[in-house]
Amino acid sequence: MPKLVKKKSKKVGLPPGTIVHIGNKRAEKTKITIVDYNEEQFQEKEAKSIKECFPYKDKPTVTWINIDGVHEVKIIEELGKNYNFHPLILEDIVDNDQRPKIKDFVNYIFIILKMLYYDKNDNEMKVDQVSLILGKNYVISFQEREGDVFNSIRERIRNNIGRIRKAGADYLIYALMDAIVDNYFIIIEKLGEKIENIEDKVISRPKPANLRVIHKLRRDLIFLRKSVWPLREVISILQRGESSLILESTNVYLRDVYDHTIQVMDTVETLRDIISGMLDIYLSSASNRMNEIMKMLTIIATIFIPLTFITGIYGMNFSNMPEIKWVWGYPIVLLGMLIIGIVMAIYFKRKKWM
Repeated sequence: MPKLVKKKSKKVGLPPGTIVHIGNKRAEKTKITIVDYNEEQFQEKEAKSIKECFPYKDKPTVTWINIDGVHEVKIIEELGKNYNFHPLILEDIVDNDQRPKIKDFVNYIFIILKMLYYDKNDNEMKVDQVSLILGKNYVISFQEREGDVFNSIRERIRNNIGRIRKAGADYLIYALMDAIVDNYFIIIEKLGEKIENIEDKVISRPKPANLRVIHKLRRDLIFLRKSVWPLREVISILQRGESSLILESTNVYLRDVYDHTIQVMDTVETLRDIISGMLDIYLSSASNRMNEIMKMLTIIATIFIPLTFITGIYGMNFSNMPEIKWVWGYPIVLLGMLIIGIVMAIYFKRKKWM
């Protein structure tokens, strides 16, 4: 389960722009892939070093540089130095605990998003930070680890499907953002199914295991809301901005992403309300079940009070108790106790106490 708050103690006291990786330590090497294309040609390769990316900076074709792994800060520093990126941008890229945001630096636009996907092996939601930089003819994406939701975009570029090869870098960054937002719907689908399943169990027979599932679902929804809520502002700024890097023809598609973001937010809020109500249902059901148990135990104890009183009296060993010498004393007392018990049970039944 992802952490809500990541440790940033090693950044305390350092000057602004200091590049320090914040996130999980990784042993694997950083993977760099380059996709260069226009309407007529296409090239895709894996770079052995970051220097192979530098010649693509001023090419007239559209270049997508994807970097998997931001833990090797020297690679990020070298790239930023060649592309003249601001040190604060590089600092945010290696800090995996950033909220979704956008910064316009005239020559390039910097965007941070949260990419959510479902891990089938662990059967839980995973959260990765994705940093995007849009230049005049390039897009650079940074990810925490290898594996993303961009495979469909890669296939469209390879096979020249749609208008992606005909458009510029601004359309590519829209496609990347759209893929991330569309994947939120898959996460919502999975969470919705889990919520429906646990809702039936909570209503029929609440158990402590149900409470653990509800807690996990609430945590996942918190992560989802935390990822989507600032994204609405990011897309709105990108859409309404006056940057020359975003063409008017691309704004139409950005509005569509904005609508999807609003739809995701509405669904998340609905699921949060359902989870909150489900927690109340669980507590009420557990309390009612406990009340029923206590009610039954109280009825049984109440029935046995007069019976215990009778047995207590005749359990005394005084020699002058006349009933002790009765021949039919024992069965009469037992019969009386039985009648008392039956009468009390009938009375409780008529009162609908049992």
